[in-house]
Amino acid sequence: MSLFTINAIIILNADDGSRIFAKYYTSPHHQGGAHAQTPTSPYADLKSQKSFEKGLLEKTAKQTADIILYDNRIVLYKAESDVMMYVVGGVDENEIMLYNVVLCLRDSLHLLFKQSVDRRTILENFDLVSLAIDEMVDDGIILETDPTIIVQRVSKAPTQDVAQLKGIDLSEQGMNNLAQFGKAKLGDWLRQGL
Repeated sequence: MSLFTINAIIILNADDGSRIFAKYYTSPHHQGGAHAQTPTSPYADLKSQKSFEKGLLEKTAKQTADIILYDNRIVLYKAESDVMMYVVGGVDENEIMLYNVVLCLRDSLHLLFKQSVDRRTILENFDLVSLAIDEMVDDGIILETDPTIIVQRVSKAPTQDVAQLKGIDLSEQGMNNLAQFGKAKLGDWLRQGL
């Protein structure tokens, strides 16, 4: 048993199958015992990834279910406007956890964009989408499945940094004071022999 559960998170354009976002994860642990080679991803190169994504979209385009078994992997997906969101896991993974991840992805994007989730909105806010997915899954390990927490982490600056920045004087006089303070400290250190 391993914490590594997600093989890939993919967002595709439902109309033409083009890739909007894709992140593939490789398990850092050996799966085959002591004689196993270094782990490699089943979709290590771009050609195999594109082939997998094309077949995945063809298989799911006309279906209304949320889960399929494709290429010996469990795939959970959600259609939203003109995009398809996929979470891919191993065949022995817990479907409910994978389903929670795909729901979290969909709901986080809804909360972040406050409008419909479509290809154009995702591309315009690609940085937020990438951050949200990184907050959900790190190297294939599920970290968080609550969309409100994801949105809070992605959309706000850390509060401790904001509090420290309030007391800084960024005017010309403030910069001069900072330079004088630095000169005085450097002089003290040089006199003390560092």
